[in-house]
Formats: sequence, structure tokens, C-alpha cells
Amino acid sequence: MLNETHDPGLRSWVLSAQQPGTDFPLQNLPYCVFRRSGSQEAWRGGVAIGDTILDMAAAYALGVFSSLAAEAAQTACASTLNGLMALGPSAWSALRLALSRLLRDGAPEAAQLQACLVAQVDAEYAVSAGIGDYTDFFTSQHHALNAGRIFQPQNALLPNFKWLPIGYHGRASTVAISGTAVARPHGQTRAPEAAAPRFGPTQGLDYEVELGIFVGPGNPQGTSIALDDAEDHAFGLCLLNDWSARDVQAWESMPLGPFMAKNFLTSVSPWIVTLEALAPFRVPLPREATDPPALPYLQSQQVQAFDIQLEAWLTPQGEVHATRLSHTSYRHAYWSVAHMLAQHTSNGCALLPGDLLGTGTQSGPQPGEEGCLLELTRGGQNLLTLPSGVQRGYLQDGDSVLLRGVCERAGFARIGFGECHGQIVPARPAIYL
Repeated sequence: MLNETHDPGLRSWVLSAQQPGTDFPLQNLPYCVFRRSGSQEAWRGGVAIGDTILDMAAAYALGVFSSLAAEAAQTACASTLNGLMALGPSAWSALRLALSRLLRDGAPEAAQLQACLVAQVDAEYAVSAGIGDYTDFFTSQHHALNAGRIFQPQNALLPNFKWLPIGYHGRASTVAISGTAVARPHGQTRAPEAAAPRFGPTQGLDYEVELGIFVGPGNPQGTSIALDDAEDHAFGLCLLNDWSARDVQAWESMPLGPFMAKNFLTSVSPWIVTLEALAPFRVPLPREATDPPALPYLQSQQVQAFDIQLEAWLTPQGEVHATRLSHTSYRHAYWSVAHMLAQHTSNGCALLPGDLLGTGTQSGPQPGEEGCLLELTRGGQNLLTLPSGVQRGYLQDGDSVLLRGVCERAGFARIGFGECHGQIVPARPAIYL
């Protein structure tokens, strides 16, 4: 699955793409939707290279693309990337190869394309797709165990977990771009000793370290996507933070799962990293000899995981230094990108280009690899003491949370996901209180 675009020796005429530690070398080329900050420019697609964005509308207007790459580039000029997502892997790969060659050191088009670069610090971003539906999954065994020990200690890992990727439908209307303020939500909660529930601002606001998967070509209603074909329907991955109100979740979740505890906001990063860019970082799925064999529609020797290192950083209100709370890897996920797509469509459910899937909270087996405060603090009972002496059970107003993701492997270029961040602001007045 590797090709010339993965060559670690490739260099770009965009000098910042060679900077040590950059998330966006020539071997990455993730997509976004952007415009210059504070402008009334049209939103359009862009590609990250170093600390700049290649404006796809401006580049396409120069006529530097041809054949299938030109068709794909034209769709990337739009205000959403749904059209590009719908084209499928042949078009995506053709455009990636064309971009790689155009941005390489010595490309004859370099002088023309220089004028198509916009500094990332001068840009603002939008969610990259018109999201028709959003489904959040539950794919991390370690998160399932840790959360289960808190919510249902008598049966921490439910018997269905190792048989299918479990999911629930979220709200596409509240998926927002990184940097959107996180207003503390109201909800109904009930303390264990209380005779009746109460309604008010959550006291259990939490982050979740996740990845989002943007769907590419969909499937007609009544058909299914085969597991071995599923990655052809995945355009790429982004960082995702599915903010959660744990006290609301504890009261409402039985029997139908999360509802108001999670539908108030889901943050996504601007950058979508393609599966082709992630090819060097594939690893085997974690399985144990005692695990049950998957049913045939979820069984394949080809399906793999991705070793994407994930971090969550907290900056408390009034402080300038962030503390890393979580550090894990997507390699620990029990169910893969392909499994989620195959399961979602196994009953004939139609997916559409631009639909969003969440991986669910990603946690690992070791201390410090917990992907949320629910796990780190045992449901808010064991307070975390930060280097400044500040303690946290759950998030307080003014706190900022930042997610990062990166892939690193000897012999290949470092591939980053940028950042996904949000700051907690006080609950809005509720007129019915």
C-alpha cells in the first residue's frame, strides 16, 4: 500500500514542511475547509503543507492539474469536501500524487503555486463536510472496562462488546470546529441519596479522546459494505472530542444509552488525514487467544489498526502552562475503522459522503492511558493534582482542553493531525429554572 508519496526523503519547496516536529510534511497533505480570518471570502478546500495552506481553488484556477486529479481538485474548491469524499480512493490517490509532485522541491510550478499559499495563522476553519449523520462508537476495550467498573461494576465488560462494535446516534447539528466555546450544559441528574432528580448545570463535564472518520462513497439503502471493502468508504481521520456530562449520563443512560449527556457539542479538528497518508502506520489488531472468533461478516485477515499516538492536555483557568492528562494510542482499539463501517451498514443502513463516525473514547492498558477524566478520577472521586497544586475531578469553567495526534515510525516521515481544542464557558441562563 506504500507508494512514492510515502518516501521519507521527499522534500518540499515550502521550507516549513521540513521543520523538525512539523505535523504537515510533504508526506501528509491533509485537507481542510478555510478562509482568511475576518474576511468575507468564500469557504473553500485547502491542503496543509508545513505552516501554510495550499488554496485549492487558487491552485485549480492555474490549470496545474490534469485527468482524474483535475476532477478531484475541482471538487476540493467547494465550501465543503463532500464532493471530493464521494469520488472514492482512485480519485483521492490521483490528487494526492499530483499534490505531492507539485509541492516537491524542484517542481516547475513552484513559482506559480507560491501565490496560492495562505499562512495557517492567518486562516479560520469550518467543519470540512456537510455532515448528514453522526454515529459514535464504543471501540476501546480498555475504556469499556474502566467505564464499566464505574457505571455497572457488577458487569464491567458487557457480553456483546467482543462480538460487535457498539454505537449510538449523535447529533450532526452540534458537531463544531475546534476552538468553539464549550458552554456548560444543563441536564437532569440524581444524587444517589436524593429522593428526586434535579435540573441544572452539569457538575461532571468531561472530555473524550477520540478520532473521527469521515465517510467517503456511501452505500445504497438496503445494501451493506463488506469488511474487506470498507476502507474504500473512509475518506480520512480527524481528532474528535465528544464532550460529556457524566452526572447526566449516569442518570439517563439505562436502558437506551447516552442522550442529553453528549448531544450538546462534539468538537472536530480542521484537518482530515487520509488513510493513504497513514499507510506506514498500520499495525495488527489487538486480540487475545481467549477472545471469541468474530462472526464471518466481521472477520478478515486484511483488516488492521493504526498506531496513532493521542494526547489530551489541560490548561486550568488562570494558568498558562498545560498539563498532559492522557497519552494513549489508537492501536489499542479492539474494533477498527473497517469494522465500524461494515457493522453500520450490515443491516442495510445507508451511509452518505460526509457522514461522521466517532471511535469512542480511546484508552490504553497502562496508567496515564485513560482517555477521559471519568477514568482518570474514578468518576470524580480521586482528584488529580496538577503541577501547580490545582485539583480536578471534572472540568471547571475557564479550563481549556487540547487534543493532539501524531504517527511516528522509524524510516518514515512524522504525520500529525494538528490540534482540537475547546474552552469551558459558564452555563447559559436557563429560563425555565
